Amino acid sequence: MRPTVTDHHFAQYSFSVREQLAKDRRFAPDKFQIDAFDSIDSGRSVLVAAPTGSGKTLVADYGIRLALATKTRAIYTAPIKALSNQKYRDWCGEYGEEQVGLLTGDITINPDAPIMVMTTEVLRNMIYAGNTTLDRLSVVVLDEVHFIQDAYRGGV
Repeated sequence: MRPTVTDHHFAQYSFSVREQLAKDRRFAPDKFQIDAFDSIDSGRSVLVAAPTGSGKTLVADYGIRLALATKTRAIYTAPIKALSNQKYRDWCGEYGEEQVGLLTGDITINPDAPIMVMTTEVLRNMIYAGNTTLDRLSVVVLDEVHFIQDAYRGGV
């Protein structure tokens, strides 16, 4: 049986991560973001549905920073390769290339990194296969989740 981090609580790390996030972003989080942070800290799953540009990514960044602080893993998924590639480049710039990996089916870069960026299909396949990449996983971000069953793209 693979080790899991389901009993992992982030609360002991939240103050320093929130402090660093505020310093890096230079603005105070909105109430919905603080509520999401609090839920993540207590080990609950969070679904954030908000308009474009409202700050959903800050919640994802918070979870990813907590995963780094606790030496666990974070997976970010997007339904399209272009968005996965963009997030990979963004987070390499923010967290460093050694901290971020990319798996799109066509491309594999740094697959043992603590932050893994991948398409939703790749994550689905890993789950079905029982892939060890899921070991020590504490955070999963499913971005653009409304596209997952898009008839134009095909189901995931």
